[in-house]
Amino acid sequence: MADSDVERTASGATAISVEIKGLRKWYGKLEVIRGVDLSVHSGEALVIIGPSGSGKSTLLRCINFLEEYQEGRIYVGGRLMGYRERGERLGRERETEIARARADVGMVFQGLNLFPHMSALDNVCLGLTKVRRLSRQAAEIRAREVLTRVGLADKVDAFPNHLSGGQQQRVAIARAVAMQPKVILFDEVTSALDPELVGEVLGVMRALAKDHGVTMMVVTHEMQFARDVADRVVFMDQGKIVESGDPAEVLDRPRSDRLRTFLRRFRL
Repeated sequence: MADSDVERTASGATAISVEIKGLRKWYGKLEVIRGVDLSVHSGEALVIIGPSGSGKSTLLRCINFLEEYQEGRIYVGGRLMGYRERGERLGRERETEIARARADVGMVFQGLNLFPHMSALDNVCLGLTKVRRLSRQAAEIRAREVLTRVGLADKVDAFPNHLSGGQQQRVAIARAVAMQPKVILFDEVTSALDPELVGEVLGVMRALAKDHGVTMMVVTHEMQFARDVADRVVFMDQGKIVESGDPAEVLDRPRSDRLRTFLRRFRL
């Protein structure tokens, strides 16, 4: 990981990009996040694994405040996400403040979510001009640099329907990276791709983590990716973090029966 890209405090310690304290989330009477505490350091690649319905994607959506949480706190770059402290209670922030905070949290979804009437270049430039307030010229320079980084220098003028699924997902990743957020959240980004396209997307994510020090939280069922790329693996089940640690420790020496049962479905 490139040390030059990792934010550090004055004491030399790696800064915390995301801090989650006592997070709880309900859908009606169903509690889907049950007291999660988690810190993610700047430049860290954290991979979250677990069975379907364990709360992984909901956790990511709470970080970006696409889902409101009922208890606890989420801080991104030291800023409370979605709420304002009012004594011991939380009050929802204004939409303009929430939108401003979201600019520091990139998110890449299972679905590609590109604007079909816009070229790859324009898809990446949009957030830079509308949210970051860059000039069109400055936005294009940054967009071309990031599209080149993800291997799409020759596709900047292509529209989504002329790109493969893997190329479209790489444009979505470039769009998130170009915004220079505090953290990028990846939610099962390869699950909608044909198997032969999965490798190219995972390769881009590997490079972002290892060569560029991008802070990443990745929900995935790609266990080899978790082993190769993650600085830390978190296993969630029933809305809780059950195990967390070095990839070899979590994947090769699981301590809980729940994790051992989960890993049996994969060839590691």
